[in-house]
Amino acid sequence: MSERRPFIATYIQASRPHGVLYVGMTANLYERVGQHRTGALEGFASRYGCGLLVWYEQHEYVTTAIRREKALKRWNRVWKLELIERMNPNWADLYPHLCGWAPDPRVKPEDDGEGSVAVS
Repeated sequence: MSERRPFIATYIQASRPHGVLYVGMTANLYERVGQHRTGALEGFASRYGCGLLVWYEQHEYVTTAIRREKALKRWNRVWKLELIERMNPNWADLYPHLCGWAPDPRVKPEDDGEGSVAVS
């Protein structure tokens, strides 16, 4: 993934829907999530099997992402679950979409703007 432009983000990974949650931030989301998925990083996410990218938020600056990560870590679990479910109600793994391998699972087919017919 090194050929991709860095993607500064705060993110949440899960072990499964409604499972263990891991909140993190990175200067390159593509690379970091790939590391989590392959087990290249030791720590909480690896120990608890948090391999599903279920929420992320892009930031322009690392300092903004760090502030958001610290704030999210102070949130209670219910708030984090609500945040995830607002954007990703099916708890789909967002990594394949992020890498361009699959369509965005958060977009309903009827909302994609294609096939719309103007009514006169």
